[in-house]
Amino acid sequence: MQPNEFPLPSAAIALPQIHQGQYSVRDWVTACLQQIVTCEPSVQAWEYFNPELIEQQIDQIENHSQPESLPLKGLPIAIKDIIATADMPTGWGTPIHAGTMRGYDAAVVEKLRSAGAILMGKTVTTEYATARAGKTTNPHHAAHTPGGSSSGSAAAVAAGMVPVAIGTQTLGSILRPAAYCGVIGFKPSFGTISRYGIMSVSRELDHVGIFARSLADITRVCSILAESDERDPDCRG
Repeated sequence: MQPNEFPLPSAAIALPQIHQGQYSVRDWVTACLQQIVTCEPSVQAWEYFNPELIEQQIDQIENHSQPESLPLKGLPIAIKDIIATADMPTGWGTPIHAGTMRGYDAAVVEKLRSAGAILMGKTVTTEYATARAGKTTNPHHAAHTPGGSSSGSAAAVAAGMVPVAIGTQTLGSILRPAAYCGVIGFKPSFGTISRYGIMSVSRELDHVGIFARSLADITRVCSILAESDERDPDCRG
């Protein structure tokens, strides 16, 4: 696989076209699905992936009564598997919690859904975001590590499976896999993005971050996520 050779448009390019009716949500998601089919056997970035659930989200977005109110309309995005999702399992990267349904959405997931993003699935994390490495390989060289702990999120973006992915960092878990996989990893200032609904490693050090292939895409997503949240006592937005 050549990670740079794919037709997947960035959010900065696709979103204006979607809002103008020049490009469809289904076309965008289909391009991602085709890349996933091609690359996932070798990259193994996904912990949970359900095409039927993706199809349901496409229908909801396409039938939305106020599509102009969705700033991230149709954006395919991946979510690290320590971030709670009501309709997908959140296993924290360990067999002990494999398949666990948390029953609610984390704050970042709430905001992404409300903005019209399509949650493509959950990406591999190291165990408890600190320990044993997961199954993910580096998209540029299968024998090399993608870095951790947000390994699946960085690899999914690097392989062109999604334009944007959400990860977390306690020490180096965004910046390291971004560097190893050759994508942009953004760790905002402490307290910028709510950690409500995310497995805690260290209250003093945990951050939510964003992976993308362009700064413009990170800016768009961060503008949605960077809000204060009383459920996270350190989140000032």
